[in-house]
Amino acid sequence: MQTLECSSEHCVVERDGKILCVTLNRPEKKNALSPSMLLGLYGAWRRLDEDDSLMCAVLTGHGDNFCSGMDLKQGNTPEESEAGRQLMEKMKEVPDLHWQALLRDKRPAKPILLAVESYAVAGGSEILQGTDIRVASDNAVFGITEVVRGLYPMGGSAVRLRRQIPYCLAAEMLLLGRNISAEEALRFGLINKVVPAGMAFACALAMARHLCCNGPLSIKATMRTLREIEECDSEAVAMPKVDEIGGPVIQSEDAKEGMKAFVERREPHFQGC
Repeated sequence: MQTLECSSEHCVVERDGKILCVTLNRPEKKNALSPSMLLGLYGAWRRLDEDDSLMCAVLTGHGDNFCSGMDLKQGNTPEESEAGRQLMEKMKEVPDLHWQALLRDKRPAKPILLAVESYAVAGGSEILQGTDIRVASDNAVFGITEVVRGLYPMGGSAVRLRRQIPYCLAAEMLLLGRNISAEEALRFGLINKVVPAGMAFACALAMARHLCCNGPLSIKATMRTLREIEECDSEAVAMPKVDEIGGPVIQSEDAKEGMKAFVERREPHFQGC
């Protein structure tokens, strides 16, 4: 893999062909959030959006955990470190940089696959809800535990979680701060797949490579639909948007190539046009 310049001390950003691999890199703190990590994540998501040769990203954590959320020992004093001062300076230009980094605001238009090992709690579970396809180890633990510390899930869970899993379970997690297992998360649809411990990233990367074999115009249009059409939109509102987004794909050269490849029993060669 090629390490990219948008990497930071606590967030390694690498390129694997058409895939952007983003690794939280603070294992000694269970990958708790830091100014350096936020800067790296922000740079990664902007690179994903701006680089037309990238089709998707895989997000994971270095070591035995994905992310334990905010560093409670550091608290709200990020400016005390050099990376913290850099973050504060950058936020003068991009005030919601931290929310973009945590996939709350201005999520990339391209798919993000997530690989979770062990703990993804508090901010870790908040980041999760901004991703699109999620793989977790069988020992993974998920939870929105802010209420236990007298805090509030500012990363969006109070809104998103009840839209992604049944309301009662979301309320239980949010109000009691109860953690759930990988098995529960899978059963209620918070994640897509459970794999043996240590295999989450390999599985997510394999899924990303499979995604990259599909039509790039189809992927872009489908992601636009997922991002722009809300579940609460009526069909009368949603279907004209579907026509607008999908019509050009159906008329594209890639669509012709895909159908031709099917008839000729070969793999399609998409050109993104």
